[in-house]
Amino acid sequence: MVRKRGTGIPGLSFSWRRALGVSQAQARLSRQIGIPLSRSGRQRKAGKMAGCCIPILIGAGVFRILLWIV
Repeated sequence: MVRKRGTGIPGLSFSWRRALGVSQAQARLSRQIGIPLSRSGRQRKAGKMAGCCIPILIGAGVFRILLWIV
């Protein structure tokens, strides 16, 4: 495998967001409000919420069809 030039010391990286505390502030805010601030986190939360509602929606649809038939 060829190592890329100009990447610096292997295993050593710097993040200005972590150095300034932006990541920590975002994590705290997310926990307080209960809504993830990252896009993937919001999508994951929405998927979980939709997953628990699907059986209810299916049941309501079946019930409505049964009422329509009778």
